[in-house]
Amino acid sequence: MSHDEPAPRAGHEKAGRSPGGPGGDAPTPVEGHGGSHATAVAAAHGVRTMFTLSGAHVFPMYDAAEKEDHGVALLDVRHEQTAAFAAEATGKLTRSPGLTVLTAGPGVTNGVSALAQASFSGAPMVVLGGRAPADRWGTGSLQEFDHVPVVRSVTVSAETARDTADIAAATHRAFTAARTAHRGPAFLDVHMDHFFDRCDSVRPGPGRAGDGSPAAAPDRSPDTDAVDRIADLLVGAERPVLVLGSDVWADRGEDAALRCVESLGLPVIPNGMGRGIVPAGHRLLVTKARGTAFGAADVVLVVGTPLDFRLGYGVFGGKEGATPAKVVHIADSPGQLGHHASPAVATAGDLGLVLDAVVEAVQRRSGAARPDWSTWATTLREKADATHAADLQLLGASADPVHPARIYGELLPRLAETPW
Repeated sequence: MSHDEPAPRAGHEKAGRSPGGPGGDAPTPVEGHGGSHATAVAAAHGVRTMFTLSGAHVFPMYDAAEKEDHGVALLDVRHEQTAAFAAEATGKLTRSPGLTVLTAGPGVTNGVSALAQASFSGAPMVVLGGRAPADRWGTGSLQEFDHVPVVRSVTVSAETARDTADIAAATHRAFTAARTAHRGPAFLDVHMDHFFDRCDSVRPGPGRAGDGSPAAAPDRSPDTDAVDRIADLLVGAERPVLVLGSDVWADRGEDAALRCVESLGLPVIPNGMGRGIVPAGHRLLVTKARGTAFGAADVVLVVGTPLDFRLGYGVFGGKEGATPAKVVHIADSPGQLGHHASPAVATAGDLGLVLDAVVEAVQRRSGAARPDWSTWATTLREKADATHAADLQLLGASADPVHPARIYGELLPRLAETPW
């Protein structure tokens, strides 16, 4: 899979698909059944694969994918859980919402585990579910079940389309919610009869409101007061550590993060999908000195990951009588800030812009001579190197029974030789 959001296919406006970006004329309504409208909007949001297990409640989605030129491939699996996790993985890897289409009742409930995982990981995905016919609701039709209350707690958005005319706009709302920070899973279900019915409808894409008109992006610019306070903490720090989490990747802030590390000389420990932002072997990548770094740090910047159990619930330093570290929490949206840990500074915004602003603010304060943390960085580097050397011994261990690390020792050279 590409790590970049797929561009709309050439001729995207053909067959009534709405232009994706802001500006330009409002798109023209297009006639079609509910599945056609939903599939067209999904394609406008970058969907290239519809993961599903065949179910009659959602047949119009398949009809649109197979018979119309939306550029969406239909991939049928043997269990809805597989389809939903495939959409979650697509969202996580491509940073563009994955799509799974699930039939009513047990089809939707089989996808709930993937929704919960996407909620925890911040992976953008949309579950589009079938629903028993509106004109038979309450009479006991096949797989009649109200899904929304079940999925609401693990989604960023959950709703039922009001009627056929609402399907395109409701699909757009789901994709917009999934791809807006803080990202995550969105759910939409559509009554079976509304899916099959036909109407004229605008088909909006990213950067558009539900009626197809241009929509302003939310303001995620850095809080300058918070940035100044972060810079003051860093300039006064002796043993800072930077933690880069999954949301740095999801927010497309990886280049700014690497600039921050290298411009300021900050030792860094990645978390989750933050791994790989700073390349393996980098002198400031000190993952294998994690215990030493977190135990002795006096300032810890946590960017794009929760202050949860993986990070000691936001408590660092304080080992052997030392003063606990001051914590800075930078998140992609206000709802992700870990106020339970009483951080010295907590701020939300576009993570790339915030990191660039922090670098600029530190440089303004320190002038040509940036803060010198080289002794601290060297201490952590030496500890990381020592741990790595010990790990290498385990990779070749000849213990009986076999040490689990030996398996990795056998795999690593083979993976390095594999042409991907």
